[in-house]
Amino acid sequence: MQFLEQKYGYFHCKDCKTRWESAYVWCISGSNKVYFKQLCRKCQQGFNPYKVEAIQCQTCSKTHCSCPQKKRHIDLKRPHRQELCGRCKGKRLSCDNTYSFKYIV
Repeated sequence: MQFLEQKYGYFHCKDCKTRWESAYVWCISGSNKVYFKQLCRKCQQGFNPYKVEAIQCQTCSKTHCSCPQKKRHIDLKRPHRQELCGRCKGKRLSCDNTYSFKYIV
């Protein structure tokens, strides 16, 4: 049994040169080994991020913090693009509808 944890990733499509970032990068727990690819929105090719980092609070720089107002580098107003996400594409439950950071694979 393996657990996945949510991280932040930076992507670059080598075909059409599109760049994007995502707070929905799923890695094997305790590593930066990416489990699901994401599709480029322009050419639909699947890619792993070239850089992965923990989703940190921008106030205290910790992953798990006790700040009353957590500030993360996630824009909660931007919708999660399910059709481009390798984890939730074709599934009923989207990544952004789940509350736990750990998932069993």
